[in-house]
Amino acid sequence: MTRPDDTPSTPTTPTTPTPITPTPTAPSSTPTPTPERVPGPHPVLPVTEGSLVLLVGTSAAGKSTFARRHFRPTEVVSSDTCRALVGDDENDQSVTADAFELLHFLVGKRLAAGRLTVVDATNVQADARKQLLAVAREHDARAEAIVLDVPVGVCAERNRTRPDRELPAFVIPRQHRELRASLPGLVKEGFRRVHVLRGAAEVASAEVVLERRRADLRRLTGPFDLVGDVHGCRSELETLLGRLGYRLVRDAAGRPVDAVPPVGRTAVFVGDLVDRGPDTPGVLRLVMGMVAAGHALCVSGNHELKVARALDGDRVTLSYGLRESMEQLGAEPAEFRAEVREFVRGLADHYLLDGGALVVCHAGLPERYHGRSSGRVRSHALYGGTTGETDDYGLPVRQAWAEEYRGRPLVVYGHTPLPVASFLYNTVCLDTGCVFGGALTALRYPERELVRVEAERRWYEPVRPLLSGAPGGREGRPLDVADVAGPHTVETALHGTVAVRPENAAAALETLGRYSVDPRLLVYLPPSVPPVGAARRPGFAEHPDEAFAGYRADGVGRVLCAELLPGPRAVVLVARDDAALARRFGPAGPGAVWSRTGRALFGPVEEAELLARLRAAAERSGLFEELGSGWLLLDAALTGLPVPGANVDPDLAASSAEARQGRNAAAVASAGALLPPVLSALERAAARGLDVAGLFDRQRGRAADLRDFAGAHRRAGVPGRVLLAPFRLLAAEGANLATGPEREHLARIERLVEADRTAPAGGTAPADGTAPAPALYRTAHRWVDTADEESTAAAVAWWEELTAAGGAGIVVRPPVSPTRTAPGEGRPGGLVQPAVRVRGREWLRLLHGPAHAAQPPDPSRPSGGASGLRRSLALREYALGLEALDRLAAGEPLWRVHQAVFAVLALESEPVDPRP
Repeated sequence: MTRPDDTPSTPTTPTTPTPITPTPTAPSSTPTPTPERVPGPHPVLPVTEGSLVLLVGTSAAGKSTFARRHFRPTEVVSSDTCRALVGDDENDQSVTADAFELLHFLVGKRLAAGRLTVVDATNVQADARKQLLAVAREHDARAEAIVLDVPVGVCAERNRTRPDRELPAFVIPRQHRELRASLPGLVKEGFRRVHVLRGAAEVASAEVVLERRRADLRRLTGPFDLVGDVHGCRSELETLLGRLGYRLVRDAAGRPVDAVPPVGRTAVFVGDLVDRGPDTPGVLRLVMGMVAAGHALCVSGNHELKVARALDGDRVTLSYGLRESMEQLGAEPAEFRAEVREFVRGLADHYLLDGGALVVCHAGLPERYHGRSSGRVRSHALYGGTTGETDDYGLPVRQAWAEEYRGRPLVVYGHTPLPVASFLYNTVCLDTGCVFGGALTALRYPERELVRVEAERRWYEPVRPLLSGAPGGREGRPLDVADVAGPHTVETALHGTVAVRPENAAAALETLGRYSVDPRLLVYLPPSVPPVGAARRPGFAEHPDEAFAGYRADGVGRVLCAELLPGPRAVVLVARDDAALARRFGPAGPGAVWSRTGRALFGPVEEAELLARLRAAAERSGLFEELGSGWLLLDAALTGLPVPGANVDPDLAASSAEARQGRNAAAVASAGALLPPVLSALERAAARGLDVAGLFDRQRGRAADLRDFAGAHRRAGVPGRVLLAPFRLLAAEGANLATGPEREHLARIERLVEADRTAPAGGTAPADGTAPAPALYRTAHRWVDTADEESTAAAVAWWEELTAAGGAGIVVRPPVSPTRTAPGEGRPGGLVQPAVRVRGREWLRLLHGPAHAAQPPDPSRPSGGASGLRRSLALREYALGLEALDRLAAGEPLWRVHQAVFAVLALESEPVDPRP
């Protein structure tokens, strides 16, 4: 059997796109009678992929031989084989009922998987065919028949030569009579195609050719420009195509008859080109020309189906804009109307594109219908599912199919007009009600960029106001528990699919429900920063040498070392004015400051004061103006713990002023009171000759640890007023600023800090003329060449100086975010850690208590286990954070942003060994 190439073609950039001419089919779901093939010397039998093919013929007609010659063994389900599986004998008629139960089961499983399935049985009785047709309908598979009409005498002679099977003489003539009686009605039974081979010679010479399913255009990989419902708005369509880079081609009368795309791109229309608008013929002339030239694809909408019926002369109700279309088409030549009729009747109900990663239809399509062919599939693709109810305007209530969709292919559709195109799970509705005064919207794929052209006017009065969201979803809706509860995955552009386990999701929901700031503002959570690997230098648990060596091994020659602050990580959303925040996020106000787990870090008064200072600094530095944004999102840290009990990084919380004055001070005091008498008693015991040397040494070691711990405690001191230390500008309106060179981040943050130090909030100096106390902290940093010993030695000396003075340590990160390393030289390749922290010995003592020996981990513990998990979590959280910022910048609904943010919070509940 000749088979089409299933391998998707490699994207190319031809100067002239290859014409795309899908085979026309009737829009009706009723099977169209297929003329029986005219007998010839070498009959060619086209068979559709994924269909159910019934071989129909009497016993000994050659069905099994035909099946072996033209189909794979796995594609054939034989009644004889099923008898053998059930009763150990393919001729055992007593197990026929069980054998056919097994046959129907196997057929159903293959059709559910979209596999071509050939049934090798006599199939001459209508009841037998009816049961198999029901299985095909259940799985929305096409049913086809190949009839082997071999004379009775030939079949009887073959049967006599088969010693393994004895049939009564009347069986074959009876089967042949049943076959002949069935032929006229096979199409009416539900077979979409019927091939009849008459005589043994035709059966032997026939050739089977496997055809792709009508919807299968997986070989076309794009890129594509997908256009929403046009509804006769030709002028807006011309404008939109121009913005997409298409060059209009006009005829002698100046009418657009084609649009040449940018090299390699193809336009795809989601249907409803006609009705309601001012120029349905103009839209059809342009789109038909693009399709004929291979510059576009188009699927049918429900309004095209109505136009087709009207042009056929059927009795139709001239409502919902059909009257306007027929009046406009009535003014066109008869030849043009004939072309329109042929075009709209030949439109497919949906297409699979880009290797199956993209599905285009008019009204939406659940994953189980992708690539299938049935009346049910076509109805859903053209009209969408309905609940059977009507709304207050008399229109059908749509099923929330998109909210339940969890498929991998992106489904692009229209049909239900919305104010703004929005992604719902992996679907997007492009109907933004252009004809109703909204806009005409296109999606650039695979870029996922939405391009919008406002309507020139309201061309048609809608029956009801535009919905506030796609079926089952609302633009700007809050985070729904159903979006994140239980096991689920989040697709990231940087790190692929990130899985969230149900127990982690439950923990995150607990945190989010009890402690989070307003979820509408919670658009980013920073990743954890894993510690550097175990130090090789004696006396150190962590050392900068390991960070430099690790990045050097990843091919990173230059790194940025920044001061690690003792306070918690903070994310700051600051608005230029209250209205700017309300436009994008919903609530009005100056902004918010939250921790790594989404909790507010300040009380209302303190937060308002800090945001006012930050707003003034951003205004003075020109960042609002430069970025064209009404709000800024910053990643920062605090120099201390702002309020007791705030939810912060456990390591940093343990080192706060409150913790040092509480737990650490108590430990120093209690140990200082207990150890001296113990040492004195051991000295006296040793003087009397008792063997206490081992115990004495251990207690002296504890005393030394206590002295070191007390010294670290004193040097760390208690911080004064809390300062905000911003170190990265994450996002602004329409822009993800988190990626890119660190030098750009440093330059912007320096401008912000300097603006805060040179002017107070409000722009006026205090009455006494003194300089205002700064609210922002300038984080110390330096650049290091990882391959230069002098540069790394200077960085180590700086780290030792910082940590000896009570500093926490340093954070080391690559010069560009994100950074990838190519595979080779023993490296697997992949994403480089965005940052690692290197803490000092004294700081580690503060974190882990006086007994911490500042030595590498215990060699008896599994090497790299906890460290590897920390790094894995950090990479996943980093990818999720950037995904949230990408979605925020793209203007996607906030619930889509929250999905990625929630996943970061869920990963934070992963159990990780806290020991270094």
